[in-house]
Amino acid sequence: MKIGFIGLGNVGGKLAGSLIRNGQNVVVHDLDSTLVAQKVADGAIAGHDPAQMMRDCDAVITCLPSPAASAAVVQEMLPQVSEGKIWIEMSTTDASEIKRLAGLVAAQGGKAVDCPVSGGCHRADTGNISIYAGCDRGTFERVLPVLTYMGRRILHVGEIGTASTLKVMTNYLATANLLTLCEALTVMKASGVDLGLTYEAIAMSSGNSFVHETESQLILSGSRDVNFTMDLIQKDIGLFQKLADDAGVPLEISPLMIGMMTDGQARYGARAQSDRMIERLEEATGLRILADGFPQELIDDELEERGYEVPRRH
Repeated sequence: MKIGFIGLGNVGGKLAGSLIRNGQNVVVHDLDSTLVAQKVADGAIAGHDPAQMMRDCDAVITCLPSPAASAAVVQEMLPQVSEGKIWIEMSTTDASEIKRLAGLVAAQGGKAVDCPVSGGCHRADTGNISIYAGCDRGTFERVLPVLTYMGRRILHVGEIGTASTLKVMTNYLATANLLTLCEALTVMKASGVDLGLTYEAIAMSSGNSFVHETESQLILSGSRDVNFTMDLIQKDIGLFQKLADDAGVPLEISPLMIGMMTDGQARYGARAQSDRMIERLEEATGLRILADGFPQELIDDELEERGYEVPRRH
């Protein structure tokens, strides 16, 4: 397949990099020409605009920062959508919006895949991230070989919109875990417990998690740069709250999280790194939540391997 890739930011640039590194025929586009030039130097072809990319490619992947950005790109591509063309949406977006846009693509004879990723930028960089794919089975089997170059574990979740619904749920859980870890680390520091010891105690316990094994390290090193910003967190947990509101589920923790993240944005900036939320507690207590021996950036130490489909439980 000739693959177009639009959106070369923190996640998209790494996903596109995995395709290029594995010898795929990739055309790239981004509003930042520097990002395009970097991928061209790695072996990609520069695309002119979304319409041209849909015309010239078999499939076009979008990985963009907001539902509005995705909608604008799809509108540009639509006149060039025809039988056999595929749009793969790898942004985190609203399920109803992906269904609407997929309907427009289908009306032109094309296919759409709702295809968000989960697992952090460091795993996107090595092709080891996890991928959800929402689409009909036939389309899934067409795109699966492409997805296995970008992700390790690929789950076919069924119809369009399901993948985005699952993704905002997982980001909600990750954010809740980040905020509780900030509180746990601060309470241990205030109680006189060594934070390096605290990290290991959590890591070997029932309290362990992916977020602890990744973001806690960046908090303790002082880096606080997880490549995921507060505005993206707000988008995702806001989408989860909308799901709950639409389903009539009266959440209690979710509104508190949204309020906490809003306060973090007011203090540190709308696009501050999400793990700077620890600094709210540092300011409140006068403590520094730091420990020696932790990295300034996350590196995926899992060897890159071709991905595979994860079987569903029935």
